[in-house]
Amino acid sequence: MSRLWLKSMKHLSQIPTDSQSIAFCGFGISSCILYLIVVRPVIDLTIHPEQLERTIQRCRERNIVIPTFAQMKNPELIPQSIRDQLKEIGLWDVVPQNLFRITWKNEPVEKGGLFRPIANYMEIPPEISGVEARIIGLVGKWFPTGAHKVGATFGCLVPPLVTGQFDPTRHKAVWPSTGNYCRGGAYDATLLACESIAILPEEMSKERFDWLRTVAGEIIATPGSESNVKEIYDKVWELRRTRDDIFVFNQFSEFGNYLFHYDVTGHAMEEVIRKEGGRFQGVTLTTGSAGTIASGDYLKQVFPTSKIAAGEALQCPTLLLNGYGAHRIEGIGDKHVPWIHNVRNTDMVIAIDDNDTMDLIRLFNEPAGREYLIRDVGASEELVSRLDLLGISSVANILMAIKFAKYYELGRNDLVMTVFTDSMDMYQSRLREARESQGEYTRDHAIQHYHQHLMGQKTDAMQELTFYERKRIHHLKYFTWIEQQQFPLDELNRQWYEHDQYWTGIQGLVPQIDDLITRFNERVGLVK
Repeated sequence: MSRLWLKSMKHLSQIPTDSQSIAFCGFGISSCILYLIVVRPVIDLTIHPEQLERTIQRCRERNIVIPTFAQMKNPELIPQSIRDQLKEIGLWDVVPQNLFRITWKNEPVEKGGLFRPIANYMEIPPEISGVEARIIGLVGKWFPTGAHKVGATFGCLVPPLVTGQFDPTRHKAVWPSTGNYCRGGAYDATLLACESIAILPEEMSKERFDWLRTVAGEIIATPGSESNVKEIYDKVWELRRTRDDIFVFNQFSEFGNYLFHYDVTGHAMEEVIRKEGGRFQGVTLTTGSAGTIASGDYLKQVFPTSKIAAGEALQCPTLLLNGYGAHRIEGIGDKHVPWIHNVRNTDMVIAIDDNDTMDLIRLFNEPAGREYLIRDVGASEELVSRLDLLGISSVANILMAIKFAKYYELGRNDLVMTVFTDSMDMYQSRLREARESQGEYTRDHAIQHYHQHLMGQKTDAMQELTFYERKRIHHLKYFTWIEQQQFPLDELNRQWYEHDQYWTGIQGLVPQIDDLITRFNERVGLVK
């Protein structure tokens, strides 16, 4: 049975959740125990009947049906009536049917596509990686919004929505983020016909802000760049103090983010691994909110000898050195350890130089770079034509996999998984900035960048974690979450000392959430 964590009555007003209530029922899978205490559930499934009725009515009026986790994993379970409607709908169209395109298995087309039997993925060959090991990444471009974060946001949104805690007729959904998460959240909220507030650093790419203006009701730009998350949290506290119409979905602490990637991304990776064969050695993922790395928790249960490597920018080595700093790998490395990061299950930390990633997006996308890769390196034209599927953090994930393969001396029968979170669609302004500051990209640049940043990757700036190195990183959560955000210390300790019970308790909530979604849809009454 999942545990509930206590918070004293005198601190009730400081509980960092949006549902402050007396709970009478635990949320274990198979049993229910009565409590008369103030609680902070890991994922709160307490029903709010009055708000739930309004939400059901809103969904009925706006033709909204909610997908289950089972359907996101296996789109064959999606009702035929919805599949028929999708044949006429664009991938990014702001219509509720696109909730059912929150899956790794969309057909890779801009409009009218249905689903593939297996996730979209791409293999990086030795000509590019410089290692014999097979490096395979799931491709995030073919989600609505062009990034996999739309899945994480929906994982956070579903439990409050189907329990009536989040009321789209009254609440504005607040999405604190460093970029793609608030894009995905604003998109999901718009599909549900509710207003949203996007919060992100002012130095994020122009494309993010331009697109957000088309869906978000309000955009708040906070000071700084990718790693300035404290400023985002400060803005959230300000909103909580001054407004009573908001519901905050914090990707760094909402376990719906973890659960989407554990269950949906993890299963998608497993299917690719089994299809491709070979010895699966581990998953390498840069961490921003630490949601995607939850897929490694699932894979390690299926493949017990596999490893989980967490990545960050060398310019902001928080996990590696308790360090800090600004960097240019958008979407990762935020000067703190997210609440939802299962640190005790992480085997390695790898830091990536942001200079490597910024030079490689030019190699992969500039005409002179692509020509060099085809004519001199011997990469196939088909592969090179698809390198724009790799955004900045996707390139960092490849570099992580290369360093991981070199460190463990992996061979041609070994397989390393990662994720290509988004594409270059959101970073064309970064290419323009590079051309303006560095000039035209030439063959000489391509030669230098290929050999320096790909073939020249070393096993420096990485650490295989011992038990106490993991504990050191876990302790860093204290300063953000206990001191700043006033989370309960008891829960922090349970994450470590009751590790298996704590994390498997979260993982086991999927069937219960799917049951709530199914009952919600039945009450809406749109799908027979």
